[in-house]
Amino acid sequence: MKSLVKKFTKIGSRNLADKLQDDEQLVRQVMALFEILSDIYGPDRLVLKAGKLDALSLMRSAELDDRILALERIVFEDPTIDRKPSPEEYESVLADIEEEIADVIARRRVEDKIEKQISDRMQQRHEDYVNEIRLQILKEDSGPDTEDTLRKLAELEELEKRRLAKSALEIVRPTAMSEIVGQDRAVRALLAKVASPFPQHVILYGPPGVGKTTAARLALEEAKKVALTPFGKESRFVEVDGTTLRWDPREVTNPLLGSVHDPIYQGAKRDLAEGGVPEPKLGLVTEAHGGVLFIDEIGEMDPLLLNKLLKVMEDKRVKFESSYYDPSDPNVPSYIRRLFEEGAPADFVLIGATTRDPSELSPALRSRTAEVFFEPLTQVDIENIVSNAAGKLGVEMDPEVPSLVSDYTIEGRKATSLLVDAYGIALFREMDNRQDGKANEAASGDGPVRITLADLEETIRLGRLSPYVNVRASDSAEVGKIFGLGVAGFLGSVIEFEAVAFPAREEGKGTIRFNETAGSMTKDSVFNAASVFRFLTDRDLADFDVHVNVVGGGDIDGPSAGTAVLLAILSSVYACPIRQDVAVTGELSIQGKVRAVGGIFEKIYGARQAGIKKVILPAENVKDVPPGITGIEVVSVSDVVDTFKHVFEGDAIFGELRRE
Repeated sequence: MKSLVKKFTKIGSRNLADKLQDDEQLVRQVMALFEILSDIYGPDRLVLKAGKLDALSLMRSAELDDRILALERIVFEDPTIDRKPSPEEYESVLADIEEEIADVIARRRVEDKIEKQISDRMQQRHEDYVNEIRLQILKEDSGPDTEDTLRKLAELEELEKRRLAKSALEIVRPTAMSEIVGQDRAVRALLAKVASPFPQHVILYGPPGVGKTTAARLALEEAKKVALTPFGKESRFVEVDGTTLRWDPREVTNPLLGSVHDPIYQGAKRDLAEGGVPEPKLGLVTEAHGGVLFIDEIGEMDPLLLNKLLKVMEDKRVKFESSYYDPSDPNVPSYIRRLFEEGAPADFVLIGATTRDPSELSPALRSRTAEVFFEPLTQVDIENIVSNAAGKLGVEMDPEVPSLVSDYTIEGRKATSLLVDAYGIALFREMDNRQDGKANEAASGDGPVRITLADLEETIRLGRLSPYVNVRASDSAEVGKIFGLGVAGFLGSVIEFEAVAFPAREEGKGTIRFNETAGSMTKDSVFNAASVFRFLTDRDLADFDVHVNVVGGGDIDGPSAGTAVLLAILSSVYACPIRQDVAVTGELSIQGKVRAVGGIFEKIYGARQAGIKKVILPAENVKDVPPGITGIEVVSVSDVVDTFKHVFEGDAIFGELRRE
């Protein structure tokens, strides 16, 4: 105390020690209060506080009233207090000062207590955070794997090391457009639409196994080589089957267009789900951006999904929506915000393939796409495919093998499959025959393997296969039998019609019979033929018992059998033989006119497949005849009488037919 008093008395102009003689108790009380303030604020801060409150000079004064005034200003933090207390007021003023200092000390203790609690809490939080980081590091080091999962990983890695050679079907698959057999016109048309500065969406029509998928894949590779096209080296060929494209109308999943995984119900990524952020999943249309999206069997797609695809094709973008997306949420990553606000790019060329008739496809789809038709493969095409495949396999074969394969299929894929199966049988036969320890020579491809006709016949027997063409043309002539032409999908076929006629037991009470399974169109064709028979011969078919038969049955859903039915009836009634290398198609009007029918392109190919040398078709269908067709003669007629000279052998009945 004395040292503190001494410190302040040195500054004052009067000696405080003298004042201690007057009222030592009050001076000690004032000095004690200053000492308490020094403990509360610290000496340096106390001096600074006194300077700001204009109490520094008063605090240094040797006068007791000045020092008490300094205490008032410092304690009450009011520099405007300027009235010095009188000696009578010293005790009451000091009591007020002590009361205020007590409040300050109480507040300070409460604050210190709270600060300590805050510090303890922060320290605990810090320790918890450090422990969490430590556990995370340990977890990352050790990973989620257990002994069992590590064992399964080792098994998986062991499986990855095993590799088989390419399958034989991969080896024989065409790798260039020039290797696609029998589709020159279709390939040129496809390239003209894809390998262009302005590529078009395309639909490929045709029977299965004629090279539609291969042509689409190779078309993109050819387009990349053309400088004017928008396709680059990075352009992708994304392939999907339309029959597998299923989706939920609630938009829970959509692998084609993309969908949104909501954080609650569908399980977005953990870091997004915890923040309630939905996660868009990109679809195949975005994967194909800048390239080709190939949809096989596009005719089997869900109509609603197809309409959504058409919308994407127009906008060239995919839009995403979710009730969980909040554009004002700062936790939404930039790429998710962009997907919701701008969508994902989907600028691609669509190439679809189908075995359906164009009339069965969506008009909206057809209006947005160009159409390319792949042709059915002929026997010669199949033989060429087999020969090319044998060359790629590096095998020899009997000369009769390609021809026999062509008898059992018109699909290129099936033809190569038959050859590969026969190759396997030939390989085992060669290995069995080699007893000198060089059996592996054939397996390695070093030794010659020859596919014999017997190998192929065994393959056919094992596969329980039947000849694709059951009807064959011949050079003979038969009464009451004629070949008609039909079409199913993109495949034409030859249909046998036969008729027999007997004089009715009672004149005018004859009957006409036909197989009901042939359908109502066949029934109409028979009745039309009866009317034309009377028109041409002036004889009533009711005088005969006539039986018309469609060999093999089947439902004929078109009117193209009319002309063939009439010719069969005429042949049976007049016993005039019909050539068996001629086929006829055309709707028969009751006036004897031969009217246009559909499927001319396919019917001609079907006739050529069966060995037919001449096809008679309506004159109205001449425009439908494929250009440059070889191996078959095509004759057009407008009246049924015009067919007689091409169908009947001899002219014995011509004078009896057709009243002038």
